[in-house]
Amino acid sequence: MKTQTLQQILQERIVVIDGAMGTMIQKHQLKEEDYRSTEFADWHKDIKGHNDILSITQPHIIKSIHTEYLEAGADIIETNTFSSQKISLADFEMEHLDYRLNYESAKIAKEACIAYTQKTNKQVFVAGAIGPTNRTLSLSPNVNDPGFRSVTFDEVVAAYYEQVKGLVEGGADLLIIETIFDTLNAKAAIFAIEQYFEDCKKPALPLMISVTISDNSGRTLSGQTLEAFYISIAHAKPISVGLNCALGGKEMKPFVQQLKKIAACAISCYPNAGLPNALGAYDELPSDTAKYLQEMLSEQLVNIIGGCCGTTPQHIQAIAKMASQYKPS
Repeated sequence: MKTQTLQQILQERIVVIDGAMGTMIQKHQLKEEDYRSTEFADWHKDIKGHNDILSITQPHIIKSIHTEYLEAGADIIETNTFSSQKISLADFEMEHLDYRLNYESAKIAKEACIAYTQKTNKQVFVAGAIGPTNRTLSLSPNVNDPGFRSVTFDEVVAAYYEQVKGLVEGGADLLIIETIFDTLNAKAAIFAIEQYFEDCKKPALPLMISVTISDNSGRTLSGQTLEAFYISIAHAKPISVGLNCALGGKEMKPFVQQLKKIAACAISCYPNAGLPNALGAYDELPSDTAKYLQEMLSEQLVNIIGGCCGTTPQHIQAIAKMASQYKPS
């Protein structure tokens, strides 16, 4: 099989990223004891809902989800590591598992990719997923003290550094800083990535960056416009920049159009399956998600597409089938 870099593939065709990990985990209806398994049977805090821990306690479930997305047509699968840095892990008092979770999650995803490639002869990639943490560097959590921060820039960098180390050593082919609501947090992640590769004297992996626009104002939660966001992170020379989460494809389109005008790299878009209903569930059909992304492809706005919250392998299958009819801009 002839192997290519992701950059080369992006020149030839539209690339598909996978869908929601959390949505698929919910379908398994796991109980507290499933999350704990044997190793954490006596853990002193409830851990149900701590999806990242399943890479240790239920690795076969995570691997099966990766495989489902690959079989649906995904070219890139994301590791199960959205909250696998010590700042977020502190909620469960599991900070000590940060490196292990990232290493094991990347290893599971890599194994799924290798097995799929051996079966189909198709080259696929593991993206080490780096989420935003559950704290913000730009905003105070205390309305009575605007200058207060619950975490420092250096602490966020240190947390991301250990996450990056685990992802890379576990086998990630690229890294993705995603669901960015605070650009200063993202800049800490970028700094940590650069520092890691400088320290270990390895060539840096390709980097994808994806921001979240919180509503139709076109700004991030911390108040930045898309243009300001892009200028803030452009120095990282990402292989792609784009949008994910918060909105459906229909609502995202005008913001993708804005980003296309200013970005000097590939554009990604992986929206939610529409907006959540009154119960917090997502009702958008796979055909509808594909249709909204097709509108972007027909205008040559995007190079990488997929799904976020509420999307399933059925959504990715519809997206991949549609995307095969288009060429990159």
